[in-house]
Amino acid sequence: MKKGYVSSKNAYRIQKTADSLYSGCDSYVSRPRGGTMFESGSMMELNYLLEKSLDASSLRNKVIANNIANVDVPHFKRSEVDFESELSRAIEERDHANENQFPAKMTDSRHIAFDEPRGVRSVQPRINLDYSTTFRNDGNNVDIEKEMVDASKTGMRYNVAVSSISQNFKILKMVMRSA
Repeated sequence: MKKGYVSSKNAYRIQKTADSLYSGCDSYVSRPRGGTMFESGSMMELNYLLEKSLDASSLRNKVIANNIANVDVPHFKRSEVDFESELSRAIEERDHANENQFPAKMTDSRHIAFDEPRGVRSVQPRINLDYSTTFRNDGNNVDIEKEMVDASKTGMRYNVAVSSISQNFKILKMVMRSA
């Protein structure tokens, strides 16, 4: 066997070991149907969610920077990024997919399903404009203290996600070496 090559038997053991290490994550992530060996494991699904979290944190940081840059612009309305509530809604939809579902008979491929839960992989961060508040007489609603706190929270979330992904790849590397 070539150095660096993983046989299918060893690959199966690696996947089983990685799945057992992350078996507690199944309540947060769903297993996609099909895909390659590592794409279908809960560890890779968790890595995907962490990657999306990094994307959302990066977008959130850009939006916060835009809010801070426009703190003195009259009639500027602040924006915020919504990712966590979208993700929790997708997980809740997945968990309650079969409850109170009306069965639909689709006789044509062009029919639309009645209630198809969103997959976790379809969740995207969303930018929302806040039109409901005004802090100053000029119509601007940017509160610099709130933006600075949000920037700090975003930095911490980003660091946690990076650390988690790094730890996941360290575990994967350890499992692959032991196989």
